[in-house]
Amino acid sequence: MTSPLASWYHSWVAALRIARRDAWRAKGRSAMVLAMIALPVVGVSAVDLTLRSAELTPGQSLSRRIGAADALIESPGLDSPILQSPDAERYAPVGGFEKYRPDPDKQDRTLKTAVPAGAEAVQDSRAGVKVHTRHGLLDTQLRELDVHHPLTKGLFTPLRGHLPQGPGEVIATAAFLEHSGLYVGSSVTPRGATTPYRIVGSYERPSELARDELLALPGALLLPLDRALTATGAPGLDVTDSFLVKVGGDGFTWNMVKEANAKGGLVRSRAVAEHPPADAAVPLYAQEPGQRFARPGLDGGRITEKAVMATVVGLALLEVCLLAGPAFAVGARRSRRQLGLVGANGGDRRHIRAIVLSGGLVIGAVAAVTGCAIGVGLTVGLRPFLEEKIGSRFGALDFRPLELLGIGLLAVLTGLLAAFVPAVTASRQTVLASLTGRRGIRRANRILPLIGLLAVAGGAAIALYGTRYRVSPTVVAGGSALAELGVVALTPVLVGLFGRLGRWLPLSPRLALRDAVRNRGRTAPAVAAVLAAVAGTVAVSTYQHSRDVQARHEYVAELPAGTGLLTANEHSAHKEVPAARETLSRNLPVAVRADVERLSVGNPNCDTYATSPGCGRVELIVPKEQRCPLYESEHGPADFPKEEAKRLRQDPRCAMPRRMGSSFSTIVADEKLLQVLAVTDPGSVAALKAGRPVAFDHRAVKDGKITLRLVTDPVAAQKAASVHAELPGQDKVLTVHQAPPGTESWGVGVVLPPSAAKAAGIATAPVGSFFSLETAATTEQRQRLDGEIDRTGADVRVTIERGYQSDSTIGVLALAVFAGLVTIGAAGIATGLAQADSEADLKTLAAVGAAPRVRRTLSGFQCGVVALMGVVLGSAAGILPAVGLRLTQEREQRSLLERAVEAGYSTPDESLYVPIAIPWDTLAGLLVLVPLGAAVLAAVVTRSSGALARRATG
Repeated sequence: MTSPLASWYHSWVAALRIARRDAWRAKGRSAMVLAMIALPVVGVSAVDLTLRSAELTPGQSLSRRIGAADALIESPGLDSPILQSPDAERYAPVGGFEKYRPDPDKQDRTLKTAVPAGAEAVQDSRAGVKVHTRHGLLDTQLRELDVHHPLTKGLFTPLRGHLPQGPGEVIATAAFLEHSGLYVGSSVTPRGATTPYRIVGSYERPSELARDELLALPGALLLPLDRALTATGAPGLDVTDSFLVKVGGDGFTWNMVKEANAKGGLVRSRAVAEHPPADAAVPLYAQEPGQRFARPGLDGGRITEKAVMATVVGLALLEVCLLAGPAFAVGARRSRRQLGLVGANGGDRRHIRAIVLSGGLVIGAVAAVTGCAIGVGLTVGLRPFLEEKIGSRFGALDFRPLELLGIGLLAVLTGLLAAFVPAVTASRQTVLASLTGRRGIRRANRILPLIGLLAVAGGAAIALYGTRYRVSPTVVAGGSALAELGVVALTPVLVGLFGRLGRWLPLSPRLALRDAVRNRGRTAPAVAAVLAAVAGTVAVSTYQHSRDVQARHEYVAELPAGTGLLTANEHSAHKEVPAARETLSRNLPVAVRADVERLSVGNPNCDTYATSPGCGRVELIVPKEQRCPLYESEHGPADFPKEEAKRLRQDPRCAMPRRMGSSFSTIVADEKLLQVLAVTDPGSVAALKAGRPVAFDHRAVKDGKITLRLVTDPVAAQKAASVHAELPGQDKVLTVHQAPPGTESWGVGVVLPPSAAKAAGIATAPVGSFFSLETAATTEQRQRLDGEIDRTGADVRVTIERGYQSDSTIGVLALAVFAGLVTIGAAGIATGLAQADSEADLKTLAAVGAAPRVRRTLSGFQCGVVALMGVVLGSAAGILPAVGLRLTQEREQRSLLERAVEAGYSTPDESLYVPIAIPWDTLAGLLVLVPLGAAVLAAVVTRSSGALARRATG
């Protein structure tokens, strides 16, 4: 006697053999279902391998930062002892940032004092400058490092040529060569250098592939360039030093790190990374306990992004199941006679279910193997491209067999779930109905709609609960998926409601609609498949469109629309500005150009806030009683109780400008500037024409006058700023015209006419031009302008205010196109199901003499009706997850705002705008184009004639 286990085993082996043969016999349908299931597997397996490979081990990451050294000692930019975390990602001055004040007398202290005595050290020096290239000027990092020293191994990877051997030779990153248009063997000249350098090789930094960098031996590049700049009266280079240190023994221990911290050095230690100290031994955590739990890079929006990803992935998996389900139903219906023969030969319902489920198992297993293989192959083949996009080289290809196995099992599970409903449906067919092809009559399921209603209500409640309370971000996705499953369960009932519209339709669509309603068993899965495809797209489209509306509301223009600004970037730009102005007027349709200058003291080659000798500046002095108390105190807002800080935030003296604009506190220009900035106040225009300054910053005006202080000693000024003392210098008091309150000045505080600056005895230097355009600048005009500026070598920047530019329009359009293609594909499956199920009706039409086009027309309307019902229901179902995601984002932003108000950094009346906006244009396209496209496609691919069926014998 055969045991039950053996019987079960043999029945499943037979079912798998039948399913394999049936899948091979219907290659087209099998390939379609396999592609549906394998496509997500390809993406997920490729993403898994990419992320795992791009995730460096602590040792790999550290080697790319410190090479073969025991530690790297860097400058944190503070001139005082510091406390740091073991990973050197967080640090603070001793006593905290609130009480920290820079001491100019200690700025000359060298970082080398933090290197332990007797240790082997290699200095790494860097400075940012502009370098002449084939196209103009390029921001580049210059670096000096002994590249032949063993401690530098791992910091960079040589690519071509050879390493520098002496003065006059540099090597360049591959990114610099690509961006500059130069090559190994060409000459390159940093701006201000007196001699060119020869590029003898190329290299890359494994974790910064996009870095533009030139590297030379110590003393060969930075020191000569610094001397050349200072010889012309320009400020020298701002050089940042660090040291690669080798101490031997147990490495750079935590005690040595704390000793270096006491001398102002920030240390990344290999020994500390491998064996970090206990939290109790970290002084930073004792001073600032919050730093113990801080992690770099976290922000309040990451939870929302996780919710978005979870929702999209959940809806995508549901969509695959519902898309593949009708295809298995088509196969079950086409194999109806074969399944009937199984029943006639003693097979029961469980054998029929096993055969159909085996089809899902076979195709799911093939999809798993194929998808994982393609995903891994794509990642391996596209590795260089992926590394370039990420901007970092992989540590190694990190295969995780268990994760890939899990992804494959998910594909198998998807195939089984997709075949589940068709298997149950096929098993309920009687043997006689299967052999004769008769459908029989089945009562409507009254339990399923009730379950669907409960699922919709429960899913909506769960999703909304997840938006109101800080729980797992997958709660919103889970609730949305449950609600969508509820809509799927309600589909047969909803299809019946659609049938009531047939009385108002012409003959062909009325027949198609009645046929769909009469055969809800095949219509409902097809509608559900279209529903799932549309719901995911509507959810993401609504979320992106809502974010776009919010961004448009929050956008702050820097200048009036259609207005631009040409500004100089460097100390010597005053010599280049006049030529750049003429270049601007030649290449753009300039309507009005207002040339502006800055007030200058001492050497005109200096930057506005340069601290080199001879580099003075002019400060607009705000009267003491009109200054914000929060920023006049020694330790800033920390010196005030929270309630007092909140009150002062609402004080007009502490109001922060909404628009930064050009950020010129004082500027020299004529009345053309007001025309460009759309300032229409007649009094302000008349004042400038008459030679009187115009003040837009009311806090700087007292008794109708402003005070300009000429600072001639930058070092003394910096010391005074560090201790909140008055700036030293000579005052110039000018009578001004005060613009009406509320006048938009776009970041300009005071405008001096040239005659007023001359009368006050203050020199000026060209700084740029404001301009308005007659028509919008085209891309060709901008490219021509940038090219001419590059060829002149002028270091200027041109910006044009174009207003808010949506960055999600292309994404929403791509989603709409994707939804259309997927929905048409789902509707195509529905058409195949309809044709397989209604083939007898179509043959009857041919038998009674119907015109050949009737088959095309009927098939087209059948497909269009299914697509339309799916789009309507999917559009409604897709709104819920979008609403949930937006409410989640509103909760996060409200929480951040409340914490900011509590800390005194925001005012309680600050509004929060997180809208939920429906993308009506996308919905309209889905409702009209998708059903129409599905109907036309179905009509085109349907044969207009077919063989007559032979009458069945009784």
